Amino acid sequence: MPINQWPSAERPRERLLAQGAAALSDAELLAIFLRTGVSGCSAVELARQLLQQFGGLSALLAANKQEFCAIRGLGEAKFVQLQATMELARRHLASALQRESCMNSPQAVRDYLRSHLQGLEEERFLLLLLDSQHRVISLEALARGTIDAAAVYPREVVKVALSANAAAVILAHNHPSGIAEPSQADRHITGRIQQALALVDIPVLDHLVVGSGESCSFAERGWL
Repeated sequence: MPINQWPSAERPRERLLAQGAAALSDAELLAIFLRTGVSGCSAVELARQLLQQFGGLSALLAANKQEFCAIRGLGEAKFVQLQATMELARRHLASALQRESCMNSPQAVRDYLRSHLQGLEEERFLLLLLDSQHRVISLEALARGTIDAAAVYPREVVKVALSANAAAVILAHNHPSGIAEPSQADRHITGRIQQALALVDIPVLDHLVVGSGESCSFAERGWL
């Protein structure tokens, strides 16, 4: 049955207006984005099939153009819309962090970094540069590949931080395996970077490891 023939209380758009976006499931939110289904399949059912096929929302959002457009009911236009939507979300999060201290909104920091790292197929190391009020100056990508082998040089971190006149930094990288638990290599390179930055009086406030739907904070573990 087409969604427009469902009872009003069950339609995703009407539910969002009545209860707020947080009340909707991943499939319902995705259905609103898709707007229409395909022959014999409502937008909600198509959304459910997509989530099952990709293995969840994170994997779907991280899909490349070829993977995304290969699915019936999707295409280049929807891929472009999705990329624009995600970039708007990232910029919204960045704007908030540029106005107030990261220490006042740790969840916003986590969400911002996850939006850049979650679902990537390769490991990436990011450096979040903060001013003296712990507001975001910029986010810099320093390495790709396997972090312990991808030349995350402490001197390069120091160089970038000094160039931006940063007063503090937050480190972040992802685990493509989906497991957010830090490795010994992660802890080793964090210690080296922390020691190097301490020589120029720039503290490392946190190191966030992003997995699939989860993340691990070094600061929360008491490792910094």
